[in-house]
Amino acid sequence: MPKRDGNAVWNGGLTDGNGTIKVGDALFEGQYSFSSRFEEGEGTNPEELIAAAHAGCYSMAFSAQLEAAGFTPNSVDTTASVWIEKGDEGFSITRILLSTKGDVPGIDDAKFQEVATAAKEGCPVSRALSAVDISLEATLSS
Repeated sequence: MPKRDGNAVWNGGLTDGNGTIKVGDALFEGQYSFSSRFEEGEGTNPEELIAAAHAGCYSMAFSAQLEAAGFTPNSVDTTASVWIEKGDEGFSITRILLSTKGDVPGIDDAKFQEVATAAKEGCPVSRALSAVDISLEATLSS
């Protein structure tokens, strides 16, 4: 199986420093800082990258599960929201919400929900993040 890489460089102290995050061969590169991570500052942060990875993985897993169940989706559109909160032992990712909309001809909502839930359980990123509460909102748009 292939190996995937990401890279981060941080310069300076925690609150006054800044850094750069790169994905793969720098197909994505973004600036990040204390403000972009723990406040509402400009730039990206690791939690957004986790959210994007989870949304991408889930959309593919859901499409695969739909096909295996005999349904070919026109589209699966997923947004993952990741919460980071400060607790007694520092910051932690405390929950993730997957919100997905599927345009899937010929499927009823009950089957759609069943397959959506199975995809959440089987998605490799969901499995990697299993220590976090992951919830799902699935909407059938066709």
